[in-house]
Amino acid sequence: MALAVLLSAACVQPPWFATWYAAPQNYNILYPGVTVPPLAISNQSIRQIVHTSHGGSLIRVKLSNFFGTTPVTFGEARIARSTGNGGVDLATDHTLRFGGNSTVTLAPGEERWSDPVYLQVPTQSDLAISLYVPLNTPVVTTHTIGMQTNYLSPGDQAGAVVMGNATTTSMYYWLSEVDASTADASASVTDQAAHPYKVVVAFGDSITDGYGSTPDTNHRWPNLLDNRVQAAAEDLGRASVVNAAIAGNRWIYDGVGPAGVTRFAHDVAGVSGATHVMILLGINDIGIGELIPQQNVSADQIIAAMQATIAQAKASGIKIYLGTITPYNGASYYDAAGEMKREAVNAFVRSANGADGVLDFDQIVRDPSNPTTLLPAYDSGDHLHPNDIGYQAMANSIDLGVLED
Repeated sequence: MALAVLLSAACVQPPWFATWYAAPQNYNILYPGVTVPPLAISNQSIRQIVHTSHGGSLIRVKLSNFFGTTPVTFGEARIARSTGNGGVDLATDHTLRFGGNSTVTLAPGEERWSDPVYLQVPTQSDLAISLYVPLNTPVVTTHTIGMQTNYLSPGDQAGAVVMGNATTTSMYYWLSEVDASTADASASVTDQAAHPYKVVVAFGDSITDGYGSTPDTNHRWPNLLDNRVQAAAEDLGRASVVNAAIAGNRWIYDGVGPAGVTRFAHDVAGVSGATHVMILLGINDIGIGELIPQQNVSADQIIAAMQATIAQAKASGIKIYLGTITPYNGASYYDAAGEMKREAVNAFVRSANGADGVLDFDQIVRDPSNPTTLLPAYDSGDHLHPNDIGYQAMANSIDLGVLED
């Protein structure tokens, strides 16, 4: 009875904070001029592994058909603690319900939260979210660069300990957010002091999405920042770090994900409990613009997009920290004109620009003897994306004091 009242109250008065996020994007849209083969799922199950930030005792999951043009039906949805390699702990397994129903259909463009589930989720643990898609359904809403092994199997295997005949994918399908709450049967769900109140959203492109890091290790710089945040919980209070990057994203042009200045409302301000945003974005505006003349942008245009986003953050009551664009000499789309734009944008970021602070990632990862290039020890090999060590250096450079107030 008490639990039922708690769950009902939690729906109305959400003390929710995001503990995992993957920004939705349109699977069919990649770089300009690049096409992808159509993808559909029919009578298949998907088991997706998410690595949480701050833990909680009450969980909800957001499913998204944000970019879909047809309905998608989930015949079953479940959540459990992951045991690794696609397995789940059945003792923690719960059916996800939507308005009390175990099946749900999302209309084109619709996103839906599950009903709350009472599940003890430790900080920085792995959850498995399993979906069964019974009907032939085109895959549109995804997160393409997941850097995480997920599993696809025939038939309804959402409740299996280990799904049989599974193939693997690094994408996320129709899954965008997992929220937690520290409410329990003995706590008031309206007592905000009892809940984490800081949610840091990392916002950017493939460098924030973790491309170049080791898959399945959570070595993206936001994860590595989260390690520091959780270790400093006694000083910082309860805080969560989530990742709203999209590999290939740009400030100004839609493409791999909507333009950054456009999607901020959904992927930052729309994230449950968002209080801070840390942004590293702009290298693709420069590089792709040099490759595709009709999408060429100036440093002033990128700066204007940053200024508009600072205004959006301020209007939403979110503290905003801008990152300097990291070096890319040697990358496939590098040229001297692009380098001049990068340096101009970085000069703006380092200026009194109205943001709450600067993350000088450029200074951290560049080679002091050749500042237009990544330090070789930090280079994943493509001269654009850092490796695990480089991402750790980026995370280490962030002053945790920005979360103390």
